[in-house]
Amino acid sequence: MISTPAVTIRNLSDETHRALRVRAGHHGRSTEAEICDIIEAAVRPPERVKLGSLLAAIGRDVELSNNDVEALQQNRGKAPAEPMTFD
Repeated sequence: MISTPAVTIRNLSDETHRALRVRAGHHGRSTEAEICDIIEAAVRPPERVKLGSLLAAIGRDVELSNNDVEALQQNRGKAPAEPMTFD
């Protein structure tokens, strides 16, 4: 069985809880789903930079061609990378 994290919010005012229920109703979802959406938007905003998108943009900016990528792949070391140590 897979469990999902749960959060309990204590001391939430009646007015805030009522506002959450109304907001959830406007969006056609449960209060719990509304709270999850609010938290998700707060901690994972859509405008955050995603590494893959950033690397692709850099490749476009420097105009890497498929031939360039193939050359880089042929010349890189084949040995597995060693993990970093922090002594």
